[in-house]
Amino acid sequence: MIIRPGTADLPESVDLVVVGLGVTGTGVALDAVTRGLSVLAVDAHDLAFGTSRWSSKLVHGGLRYLAHGQVAIAHESAVERRILMESTAPHLTHALPMLVPFHATIGRGQAALTRAAFAAGDALRLGARTARETLPRPRHVSTTEALSLAPCLKVDGLRGGLLGWDGQLEDDARLVVTIARTAASYGAHIRTRARVLAADGTGVRLRDELTGAETDVAARMVVNAAGVWAGDLADVRLRPSRGSHLVLRGESLPGLRVCVTAPVPGSTSRFVMALPQPDGTAYVGLTDEPADGPIPDVPEPTEPEIGFLLDVVSAAFEQPLHRGDVVGAFAGLRPLLDAGPGETADLSRRHATLVSRTGVVTIVGGKLTTYRRMARDAVDAAVAHAGLPAAACRTAWLPLVGAAPASVLARVPAPARLVARYGAEAPAVLALAQGDPELLAPIADGTEVTGAELLWAVRHEGALDVDDLLDRRTRIGLRPVDRARALAAARGVFARQEP
Repeated sequence: MIIRPGTADLPESVDLVVVGLGVTGTGVALDAVTRGLSVLAVDAHDLAFGTSRWSSKLVHGGLRYLAHGQVAIAHESAVERRILMESTAPHLTHALPMLVPFHATIGRGQAALTRAAFAAGDALRLGARTARETLPRPRHVSTTEALSLAPCLKVDGLRGGLLGWDGQLEDDARLVVTIARTAASYGAHIRTRARVLAADGTGVRLRDELTGAETDVAARMVVNAAGVWAGDLADVRLRPSRGSHLVLRGESLPGLRVCVTAPVPGSTSRFVMALPQPDGTAYVGLTDEPADGPIPDVPEPTEPEIGFLLDVVSAAFEQPLHRGDVVGAFAGLRPLLDAGPGETADLSRRHATLVSRTGVVTIVGGKLTTYRRMARDAVDAAVAHAGLPAAACRTAWLPLVGAAPASVLARVPAPARLVARYGAEAPAVLALAQGDPELLAPIADGTEVTGAELLWAVRHEGALDVDDLLDRRTRIGLRPVDRARALAAARGVFARQEP
């Protein structure tokens, strides 16, 4: 189950090369290798370097797409949510209660629309065959219950609310790492720090970003899953949109146990969410703004976006949020197909599979929740274009590493926080601390991450430097102050490696 950096000791040829190690690219690698194909999947940087780590961490059932009449996309999202939560990654997902508080700003008509929307969302759940034990039925809650779920809500004018349920990821980057490790366990070659310099339907030219060495790998198929950078390898026109989030300490929204949504003034279909996170922080998001110009490696929210998010969500809470409450912020770029003039918020989130004149299959669009379906369609297109035999897709029921039924996960002999991140592998993470109890202690103030987790990331998850450890294998880097505190421990973990 090896994830390696660079291009040393690569096979001379494979059936399929995948470009990009975000959630879609790793999903393509897993889909292809479990169909019996030989696979090389590469990225110029690291696992989950791009958009995949900048999401709202939701396994979204598609309710927002119904507002735009995108029924097929909504159904697809609900189906993929069920697959993630009940089959492939129950250890990395859980049900998230979502509360729409009925304040004076929400009139009776809008409240009725919200109830209808939640009922439609429950119909999507039913159509996707998601168990009621996984996602309960939406229901009206009283003012008293609303305040018990979110004591920080504004009390004046509150007349209860509507409680629904969606899926939440423990960590989006961890999902990507887990998919990559699963693909590697089936024999896929997973390489970070391997930049594609050129690609066509017969192979790729790679540069080792550590040594500068260049090498060619022949392939029968090449899939471009580079996200917002897909246009660098294929003739595809994208209109990236930026989705920004704020990170708040838990004390800024004390007692918050549910996702609270606040309507964007003047819109009947846009909301800003305050999302409690497993690490005790809360995210506030998100925006949908055109992202013009060159594509940055790491996008950043603008100050107007930060102000917008604070203003909108503050309307739902007793104490207004201010810039000083923000301890971190992040932004991701959605790789949306250019559909002509209009707002990016109105562009379809449907994914598209395109085959270039040179034979490269490009997969763009879509959402994190539907990565598996995107991967399946990309492999189907590549296999059909190359005329190669391949087995049927297996990923709808193939568990990712660490996955187990909830009843089994409840008995795993490890702290609940580790089980939520590593599933059935949590005891193996703990085992790294045998003989060194210090590895079980938090590595710095402000975080629960332990030295054992950092060591696991280096030995089993391909982490190569402190950025890999703090920004992707763990998410300490989302809070700059905490990141600074953890730097010494992250540097020290590499000294523990065996010669």
